[in-house]
Amino acid sequence: MTLPEVAEWFQARGYNVFLYDARSVGASGGLPRNQLDPLQMAEDISDIVTFASALPSVDARRILLWGMSFGGMVSGCAAAVDARPRAVIMVAPLFSFVKPERRRNTFAQVMRDRVSQLRGNEPLSLPPFNSRGENIAGFGGAGGPGGVEAYTLMRAAAELGGDTGFRDRIALQTFHKLALARPMELLDMVDERTAVMMVVPELDDISDPAEQKTAFEKLPTSEKSLRRLHVAKGKGHLSIMTGLGSQELLEDMDKFFREALGGDGNQ
Repeated sequence: MTLPEVAEWFQARGYNVFLYDARSVGASGGLPRNQLDPLQMAEDISDIVTFASALPSVDARRILLWGMSFGGMVSGCAAAVDARPRAVIMVAPLFSFVKPERRRNTFAQVMRDRVSQLRGNEPLSLPPFNSRGENIAGFGGAGGPGGVEAYTLMRAAAELGGDTGFRDRIALQTFHKLALARPMELLDMVDERTAVMMVVPELDDISDPAEQKTAFEKLPTSEKSLRRLHVAKGKGHLSIMTGLGSQELLEDMDKFFREALGGDGNQ
């Protein structure tokens, strides 16, 4: 299932759904284009919560967050500071971005680009994965089956993007933002009253399942905390919402959200 299809699934069950492109990506505004900044994106989620809270069809006390992969991590970062959402579901969240052995070369390229921009040149951008599934930082399963799968998916998305503005490129300065982000370290600030479900694909070759489980264990808990770790058997990072078992997973997410809301079916 695509993200719009997931959104429509929840909407059909009575949820109001706000689906959007991240800042500088796709149909959203923002410069430089395709520069991903996890902490800025987390702040943007809080602004979206504020915006949605003012809509006449929304109960500001019953807002929920759902994110997958990079978006799952960002949703967790947002919940670390913003306790207004009642619950958050993180699906296959990413937590590591620049491999230690890639730091020197990656950071040197990042600094050269910053110097170039100060001299009046345009920001440098590059594909997030090449045809071999590699990238300069070694993140997202780079160099393995996960990286190749991600390359294929992003190429297809770019070709089908049409008027959405999606491009199969990221700004090089994205790696500066990623290097300074420490999303796993933020999870211990999530309010004990915020319900959290993490869905970990058993066969994830883009985001290490063991690392995802470690991140889940950092969440503060109390007797009243609602915490759920769901390991999706036989599923990979990009197949988590498709094929056999995906409908059951959606049903589990729906049940979790309703439990977090106190069992009331009206969102």
